Amino acid sequence: MKGRYTVVAAGLTIVLVATVAVSLATGPSPLPAGRAMRILLSPLPGLHGLAPQASEAEQAIVLNIRLPRLILALLVGAALGVAGGVMQGFFQNPMAAPSILGVSAGATLGATAAIMLGLNWWILGVSPVPVAAFLGALLVSVAVYFLSRRGGRTPITLLLLTGIALGSLCSAISSFILVRGQQGDLDLVIFWMMGSLANRGWPEVWMVLPYVVVGSVIVYAYSRDLNALLLGDEQAHHLGIPVERVKLILLVLASLLAAAAVAVTGIIGFVGLVVPHLIRLMVGPDHRILLPLCFLAGGIVLGLSDMVANLAGEIPIGIITSLLGAPFFLYLLHRRREYEF
Repeated sequence: MKGRYTVVAAGLTIVLVATVAVSLATGPSPLPAGRAMRILLSPLPGLHGLAPQASEAEQAIVLNIRLPRLILALLVGAALGVAGGVMQGFFQNPMAAPSILGVSAGATLGATAAIMLGLNWWILGVSPVPVAAFLGALLVSVAVYFLSRRGGRTPITLLLLTGIALGSLCSAISSFILVRGQQGDLDLVIFWMMGSLANRGWPEVWMVLPYVVVGSVIVYAYSRDLNALLLGDEQAHHLGIPVERVKLILLVLASLLAAAAVAVTGIIGFVGLVVPHLIRLMVGPDHRILLPLCFLAGGIVLGLSDMVANLAGEIPIGIITSLLGAPFFLYLLHRRREYEF
């Protein structure tokens, strides 16, 4: 298993480097991949003369436009991949996704309210829309957890059903707000709901970076506990795991990762569903191995999807991920049906 992990990790690293090179070179003003990488490395100490032929315009395109967008895509994809891995392990279901607890619906409600209220102030380069989406996602996640508590425990089935119910409620409220809104605002909300990295820059990167990095590190610290939860609550308790505390921490972290991701990009489907399942098929269910690879693979998938969306005329990235993820989701349904009894 260790040898397989090494091979998969090395392969993903190579694909990641290739994704960075091609993404930085791709756009309305295409550049050779080698020149784009030299421009990327040129600000580093001792490498200032690495791209002597690059114009100021090319440097601005690579370093100020394409690079922050690429980093944001990698961070958001990594967050969704890790959150999906946690959710699938927590619910012991390969069909679980970060949105299963109403995170996406809560984010949509927050963003819809901010857009329809015409909030247009800016703080440190960040608009109120991602802030409202982030708060909406977190509030729904917290509500789901506390409404699911029964006698000091949190039954998985009740947690799932509560998430579905609150998610539906948030979606209904969002729809009501949309019906009462203006056409111009309606277009903005619909575009946000499709997910996009267009016009995103360094402020969004700095906003999401600490949540993704710190959240992923803490999640990994609980990977052994998550493995124990796969055996069932009673078995995990006998192994010395504080089950309810670990559940709460994992749910908070997974919701935090998903909330940070959708807050800056809008709703992006199927990444948190497909990536963990594919990685699990390759390396198995051990979350000490699974979660780091989900981090890498999630970033790669969203980075490549954003490149395709950019080449296709800046269409919302959520359309690309849905076109790629929906067939795989149907495959999962078919494969699961074969083993039902």
